[in-house]
Amino acid sequence: MGATRTPRGSWIEEGLRALAAGGPEAVRIEPLAQALGVSKGGFYGYFGNRDTLLTEMLDTWEREAAEAVIEQVEAAGGDPRDKLKRLFAIASAPNGPTTGVAAELAIRDWARRDESVAERLRRVDNRRMDYLRSLFGAFCPDAGEVEVRCMVVYSLRIGEYFIAADHGPRSRAEVMELTRDWLLR
Repeated sequence: MGATRTPRGSWIEEGLRALAAGGPEAVRIEPLAQALGVSKGGFYGYFGNRDTLLTEMLDTWEREAAEAVIEQVEAAGGDPRDKLKRLFAIASAPNGPTTGVAAELAIRDWARRDESVAERLRRVDNRRMDYLRSLFGAFCPDAGEVEVRCMVVYSLRIGEYFIAADHGPRSRAEVMELTRDWLLR
């Protein structure tokens, strides 16, 4: 009976976990193999080199962080406000390695130093903003107000993790819910 190969996707997921934990420098073949409990030989059968893995990790993140989320929101149907509520719930839920906040923040940091990563990030940001515009634009007739709502939503998605402020008698979750309700009015 032959040895079972570690699936290609496991290497990508483990790479994204390493990226989230320590940036692109932390994505090293030997530690990934150790984390997966396998030898590094299987890695080379899939990827050939580290750069190929990094590219596939970014491909996976780009697909999962934008298109897969939009498809999930659209699949459940409803009016634009229902879709925005669903999108907000998905964005605030604990996520896997490809769509988690830690991976996203690591990619944003990486993009500051690597133009090809910055271009991917721009594509994801633009796709997400275009989708938000389509939803807010369905019930908000003023283009300026649509852009403001999109910017507030997107800024919250990225910036919430950097804010350590207390909210008086309210929890962060309560304030986020109030913010969501205000944006959907």
